[in-house]
Amino acid sequence: MMRAVVDVNVLVRAMIRPQGTVGPVLDRLRDGDYLFLYSDPVLAELVDVLGRPRIREKYGIADEDVEAILALLLLRGESVAPARRFVVCRDPKDDKFLELAVAGQADVIVTGDEDLIVLHPFEAIPIIGPAAFLARLADQTHT
Repeated sequence: MMRAVVDVNVLVRAMIRPQGTVGPVLDRLRDGDYLFLYSDPVLAELVDVLGRPRIREKYGIADEDVEAILALLLLRGESVAPARRFVVCRDPKDDKFLELAVAGQADVIVTGDEDLIVLHPFEAIPIIGPAAFLARLADQTHT
């Protein structure tokens, strides 16, 4: 099963627009098509973003929505505690995704963030967008 680090921006986009192009990232996780790797800092960022009043009001996100996505991530995920620290990304807040991917032996990092994409591949781990990730999952289920 593919081991994936999914950036918070992708998770938020999938949650607020489930019918959009990124929505299937959460659908495929619900179906158990990949293993979601997470660390405490990644979950903390997700909770922070989903707790912002501007985001909550604009997209109608309730506490139950946040609890539901966290429950899904914990159910279909694996907690990783990175030991190595990296200081390589233009945006230092994004280094945690690289640390998580290396520590969790990820097959892929999924992001729409250019600060991460420019590092592709990182320590032999591909850094791809959500569409390419969904295509890989589709190929995996058809073989």
